[in-house]
Amino acid sequence: MSGTAGVSLVCWDLAGVVIDGSVVERAFAEAIATQGIVAGTQSYTRAMVKFDRARGRPPADVIRELFDDNDAQATVAALAFDLSFRAAADRFGVAAPPGLIDVTGKLSGAGLQVCLLTALTREACGVLLDRMRGQGLTAHEVVCADDAPRGFLWPDPILAAAQRAGVSDIREVAVVSATECGLESGHRAGAGLVVGLADGARRAAKLHAAGATLVIDSIDAFPDLVERVA
Repeated sequence: MSGTAGVSLVCWDLAGVVIDGSVVERAFAEAIATQGIVAGTQSYTRAMVKFDRARGRPPADVIRELFDDNDAQATVAALAFDLSFRAAADRFGVAAPPGLIDVTGKLSGAGLQVCLLTALTREACGVLLDRMRGQGLTAHEVVCADDAPRGFLWPDPILAAAQRAGVSDIREVAVVSATECGLESGHRAGAGLVVGLADGARRAAKLHAAGATLVIDSIDAFPDLVERVA
């Protein structure tokens, strides 16, 4: 595999690969509960439906929309989310899967830069990111939700990653994501390769519709894919 042509930067969205949706959902539920939106109420049901439909977007953005008429509530709930996520990640032992550690190592060894992307704030997942790097996960850059003016599904996270990596041609960027929002962000940014992660034809169709140029069912297949495209 050679990193000298085609792709020079791989932006890897951690959602659905490292950061499980159920952990984020739990943290969101705990955050809105601090503002009186609790399980068993219509407000809770509406909020969780809104969250589910916005899966992959920054939770802080969803919270701001939920409390759009009260900035103080939105701020407190967003801070509560960060605390709840950190606690949940520790409680459930969230860690980088061995396959991802292996893949990022191969990409780096081939001369490609790797940037981790997350829709969470650095306050929420900074400790987790440090832990995963200690476990062997290769990352030259990390772009969190608060590192770009706008989060997924806007192109800003991808453009911020390219700028940090010194990549002048956005077509040299590959974006890998298991969420529609992450893929749409890559598509909007103009990334040369937008790869969806999905198991099953139905899920794959949704990722293609969101802007994926290719869909794979295993992260292990990505290094060979980059070699073929290059």
